Amino acid sequence: MSTTRENRLSMAMENYLLSIIRLQEQDTRVTAVQLSEHFKSLPMGEGLGTSLPSVSAMIRRMTREKLVTTSSEKEISLTKSGLTEAESILRRHRLAERLAVDVLKVDLKRAHEEAHRLEHAFSPYLESRVVDILDHPTTCPFGHPIPGSNYVPNRFSVSLNKAKVSHDYLVDMLPEDDMELLGYFVDNDFLPGARIQITDLSNARGVITLKLGNKELVFSMGISNLIRVTPA
Repeated sequence: MSTTRENRLSMAMENYLLSIIRLQEQDTRVTAVQLSEHFKSLPMGEGLGTSLPSVSAMIRRMTREKLVTTSSEKEISLTKSGLTEAESILRRHRLAERLAVDVLKVDLKRAHEEAHRLEHAFSPYLESRVVDILDHPTTCPFGHPIPGSNYVPNRFSVSLNKAKVSHDYLVDMLPEDDMELLGYFVDNDFLPGARIQITDLSNARGVITLKLGNKELVFSMGISNLIRVTPA
């Protein structure tokens, strides 16, 4: 999965590709407007402009580089070469999260942010060493698959808002962009592998309530759609 060339794309382009493929993972329609909003959640150190004109200008540049295409409805898609590059940076990002948590003992709340700094520094050789040291992980600390690993998706996995009341589930994947939300997950031990029970699901009120141990947690349907669980 790792790109073999040392002269990779610019950091900005890698960040764009990473954001596009991660939004696609969430079944989000990717547009310049959506990217502009998404970039606001990234660490300030990434240095990405969030204005619509700056995003549109980069998309035009990436189109010339044959990394993306834009439909008549303004939806952005990865080309074959764009997908290869996007999977490479996504792989490095998730390996960096694993390295930060498992080896460097970085607080889980900070893992996603620190990975954004580390991901661009991985050479193909360093990436292979990290994989060996981590014993070939298949997911990041938040449950998302690492491209190029032997990850096998659980066919029973569903989004939290599709879970059934009074049933027990295990947390499978968590959204990681919102630092405040991530802190809430960590503080309440709402992490991959945690056992939960759905106690109430109200589409009318737009919330889902669950039990985790002796705690009661409440999520909006929007957040619940980004959380995946599997039957316990």
